[in-house]
This record gives sequence, C-alpha cells and structure tokens, in this order.
Amino acid sequence: MKEPGKFRTRTIEAGVLRRNGGPLEIETVEMEGPRHDEVLVRVAASGVCHTDISFIEGWSGRKEPIVLGHEGAGRVEEVGGEVRDIGIGDHVVLSYQSCGRCFPCRDGRPTECEHFGRLNFGFQRGDGTNALYRSGVRGHFFGQSSFATYVLATQRNLVVVPKDLPLKTLAPLGCGMQTGAGAVINSLKVSEGNSVVVIGSGSVGLAAIMAARIVGAHPIIAIDIKPKRLKLALDLGATHVIDSGVDDVAACVGDIVGNGVDYVLEITGEQSMQRLAVGILKPLGTVAIFSGEDPADDLPDGRKMLSIIQGSAVPQRFIPELIALYRSGEFPFDRLITYYDFHSINDAIADSRRGDTIKPVVRMNVAR
Repeated sequence: MKEPGKFRTRTIEAGVLRRNGGPLEIETVEMEGPRHDEVLVRVAASGVCHTDISFIEGWSGRKEPIVLGHEGAGRVEEVGGEVRDIGIGDHVVLSYQSCGRCFPCRDGRPTECEHFGRLNFGFQRGDGTNALYRSGVRGHFFGQSSFATYVLATQRNLVVVPKDLPLKTLAPLGCGMQTGAGAVINSLKVSEGNSVVVIGSGSVGLAAIMAARIVGAHPIIAIDIKPKRLKLALDLGATHVIDSGVDDVAACVGDIVGNGVDYVLEITGEQSMQRLAVGILKPLGTVAIFSGEDPADDLPDGRKMLSIIQGSAVPQRFIPELIALYRSGEFPFDRLITYYDFHSINDAIADSRRGDTIKPVVRMNVAR
C-alpha cells in the first residue's frame, strides 16, 4: 500500500506477526509520524492480553503482517500541533481508541463508538492510513500496537498518569484491569450486598473480584480449574472458591446462596460455562459475557445477558480511579503481573496460553 510521505519517518523495533500461531518476530520497521493529531510514545512496557493471543491464533498468512499489543505505557516523546494538554515527558497509559465525533462518543460513551471495530481491530488510522506502510506491516491495533519500542496514539486513547509509579506496573490498566473492574463498577453497577460469581480467575476475573470486594458485594464466588488462581482469588477478595474441574459448580453455588445469584461474570467464553451462568442466576439476575458475541435476549424469568466492552469505562476518568485504589491498597493488581523482556515476548505469550502466568507484562525501552 503506497501512501504519500508527509511526515518524518523513524525506525522502531516491533514484534511482527507473520503467520498463524506465531511466533512474533522482533524486526526493525519504519514508522511515519506523528501527524498533527498524534502523540509519539516511547513504550516502557506492554501487557499481553487474551485478545492479542486470539489474534495470534487466528491470523491468516494471506493477510499483511501485523503488530499487536494494546496495553501500552510509556513516555511522551513528541506531540502533534493539534494536541492539547499533553506534553513531552508526560507518562501515559494507552487504552482503546474511539472517534470522539459520533453520538455515543459525544454522549460520554466511547465504548459504544460507532467506529469501534474499525478503529481498534482494523489495523489503520481513522482515515484508513497506516504509519507502518513503508515496511509492509500494519499497526494501529487499538490505536497503538504497543508490542513495539515506539507507538503513535491520540488524545482519545491516552491517559496521563503520575510519574512516581512504575510504568511497567501501570500498563495493564489500559485493557484487562479496566475491563474486569469496570464490568463490576460501571457496566453492572454492583451494589453492597449483591451476590457475584466470577467464572474464570485470570487477570480480568481477578480484577472483577477486587472490584466486587471494593463495592461490598457478598458473597463473591470465584470459579476456576487452577488451585493457585483460586487461592489468589481468596487473597484478593473472594469469599468462596469452586474448582470446576472437581466440583459440581451449580450444586456448590446453590449451597452458598440458595436461591441463585444477582450477577455472574462469565469470562472463559465457553458455551458450557455460559449455560451454567444462566442456570445459577436468580430471576432478574444478569450474566456479563466478555466474548464479543451478541448477548442472548430470550432468557427466562427476567434474567438478562450483557456483553461487556472495556468495562464501559472512559479511560481518562476510570484509570485514575483505579490508580487511586491501587495507592490505597484496595486494588493490588500488581500481584497478578509477571515481567518479561521484549525479546522474550514469545515466552510471555506461551506462559499465558498455558495459564502459568496471569498477566504477562513485556518491558521494552526502560525498566520503569
């Protein structure tokens, strides 16, 4: 794809996906920008998310190579002329992209942006261009492609964060932590005393458990097949845990709550677990799903199903709230993190696939 070169070009290192299943190959590629509405960020670290792994496992070799990564954090190195209130040297966390112009965006609901799919999964800017075109590679995944040493972002998917906290720790806030905690606090609006079941105690599920404890939910039941994760779930706020590889989950939940639960967060994406989630709900209860599929609308007894996107969060508001909760000790999400160097990114992905690591974070340019 040829595009006229109007902006300065630099070389960066990026983890490029060239074939289905990977591995990612660390390559030198050319990046054009920033444009007038963009910010150049030197990446300190990026989380590895299940969505990245899903793209790796489902990518077709017939398509152009891509750069993934959407939980970036780093330092601002250059600012386009149209960007306001962001300066060189600012520390930032990167999140999902939105257009800022459609009605949902103007109404303060950017997760419902009319262009969400194209801006986050289209591997292009909003105008269809691609800053990595000179190298035959596509970027702009979630408006960032943060498996790289430098990225381009905009004010819409950038959050300025305090400089006294390590960027390598803050990186996962841009997606996984935001999604899990936001599902409880923003999407479902769980209240004190509500019963909550979380199916899947990975990073999103454990963030949801911490948020459920913060809002005073009770009981908080964690379900998983890995004993170590269930033990951590108890440490982080779960009142009960169920090993779905051993126990009769529905019977165990019935013993704990009797008449069904108010909210179930089904994070695994497995159809059997989704059916289980509906079955353990009380009438008028709600199941939250995270698979991206359309929710069922024919559930019995007034039960509801809600599809969660980024925890219904406005990053510029919600990420500072999560940082404040982290500082106070109420949201210790750093306990989920294992760090890897950039050139070990495939090890991070493999460990996450096996479930050995809950939240891998890859360090790029600097330790902070």
